[in-house]
Amino acid sequence: MTLLLASASPARRRLLELAGIPHRVQVSGVDEEAITDPSPAQLVQKLAQAKAQAVAERLSAAEKPAWGVLGCDSVLEFDGEIFGKPADAAEAIRRWQRMAGQHGALHTGHCLLADQQHLATVTTTVHFAPLSQTEIEAYVASGEPLQCAGGFALEGRGGLVVERLEGCYSNVIGLSLPLLRSWQNQSIIQLLASK
Repeated sequence: MTLLLASASPARRRLLELAGIPHRVQVSGVDEEAITDPSPAQLVQKLAQAKAQAVAERLSAAEKPAWGVLGCDSVLEFDGEIFGKPADAAEAIRRWQRMAGQHGALHTGHCLLADQQHLATVTTTVHFAPLSQTEIEAYVASGEPLQCAGGFALEGRGGLVVERLEGCYSNVIGLSLPLLRSWQNQSIIQLLASK
């Protein structure tokens, strides 16, 4: 019983590990810049689907995992703009100057290719703390904001700059465990019952 994660994200791998979901990783190699959509929720769904399909197409019948191939992608929608990973520290600082004390919508697209294809986008509203310029510069200097969609990692130092969430917590880290449970209910029941 395994899941194949079509993602290089260490945060997604860690979520699966903490939940006790057996998995392995195969990076998709999808050119994310080639996929566009004006809707952030649709964009992440398209990216997740492209990643899952790219990995699934490379598998032989014997290599297909029991739980299927899961592709995910996340962006932060803030003030009508899509925020992926900041290009550099200067961009991360500019974003945080705007986001501090405000809120945005973290969208994560999910595509599970198993017996059938499952597609969904889960959205969580993230409320950011009001931050001083010194706090913003210190957080960006840690390097963490440069590695994450939206410029923060909830499971890291970014947890200090988020005041509250409306919606799924694990979604903000990179994948919605409740959504995965709903798609894999029987497998999850077996997993929960195992010792």
